[in-house]
Amino acid sequence: MRSEHPATLAAAPEQGATEEATAVAHPNIALIKYWGKRDEDLVLPRVDSLSMTLDVFPTTTRVRLRADAAHDQVTLNGAPARGEALRRVVAFLDLVRERAGRAHRAVVDSENTVPTGAGLASSASGFAALAVAAAAAYGLDLDATALSRLARRGSGSASRSVFGGFAVWHAGPARGTAQEADLASHAEPVPTGDLDPALVVAVLDAGPKEVSSRTAMRRTVDTSPLYESWAASSGADLAEMRAALLAGDIETVGEVAERNALGMHATMLAARPAVRYMTPATLAVLDRVLRIRRDGVPAYATMDAGPNVKVLCRRADAGQVAAALWEAAADGTVLVAGPGPGARLLGGDGR
Repeated sequence: MRSEHPATLAAAPEQGATEEATAVAHPNIALIKYWGKRDEDLVLPRVDSLSMTLDVFPTTTRVRLRADAAHDQVTLNGAPARGEALRRVVAFLDLVRERAGRAHRAVVDSENTVPTGAGLASSASGFAALAVAAAAAYGLDLDATALSRLARRGSGSASRSVFGGFAVWHAGPARGTAQEADLASHAEPVPTGDLDPALVVAVLDAGPKEVSSRTAMRRTVDTSPLYESWAASSGADLAEMRAALLAGDIETVGEVAERNALGMHATMLAARPAVRYMTPATLAVLDRVLRIRRDGVPAYATMDAGPNVKVLCRRADAGQVAAALWEAAADGTVLVAGPGPGARLLGGDGR
């Protein structure tokens, strides 16, 4: 399986021209989790992480430069962005403007098919698409690694959505200058063997979370007595995961992913006060995954910061796993995803 790389972006047209660019990106689900930052401003993680980009829930973002505008205009799913959502996009555009040496404000239109704030990586696809589109509109000539670094500044997990298939996000060394740390922290594709995976997603609650991922992450790192042990074990999990991917060993990939995710949720439960995303519906689905395995089908659960459950299995078993999860998901929704493409620019015909 090969990961898809975005093409190097073209240089800027003349300064007086009207520039715009449209990009699409897909969410990714971490199999080795990113949880905890060592630098909030640069968005530098405490641990390496590894994910699979999905072929569902794309985000499409158009960025148009406006020389005559005094402010950025941001529209998310047809509605003006406000509050924290607007602040994050404007701050990201400021970073792009600084690097491009241009002051033009922008009109940003983003259509996000990912349920926002529900633990389904909406910020990953959103900022990966914004990074690719904004870099092109402002004339930055960036390769895939540089785009990954840039996307990271909007949302850490977006660094991985720049790439298709499986990708690892390097935390980088804990010591050194800020510039050295920034350069070292980016994602890159992970080679795999004969692997034909699917991720069966049980969407149990697509609404916004009571505790945001950012708040939960800070609280866990600052107060959970289990966090440092989980972070230390994550490095060994990553090494075992990479070897299993290269060998095409989906059973080991799944076992490592499940223990890493449940360990992350254990750190949250031990935070002061506890952060609990699991609901009765979540536990019912996790119990069903155990039953599926007892029936002889390799299927393994993973969860992000939310109640929804993703189940890794062979593509050939995805229909059987999905049917079992439908029975357990009550009023939820179940869908099947496969490995998806990396973030990319769209042409004038939308392709």
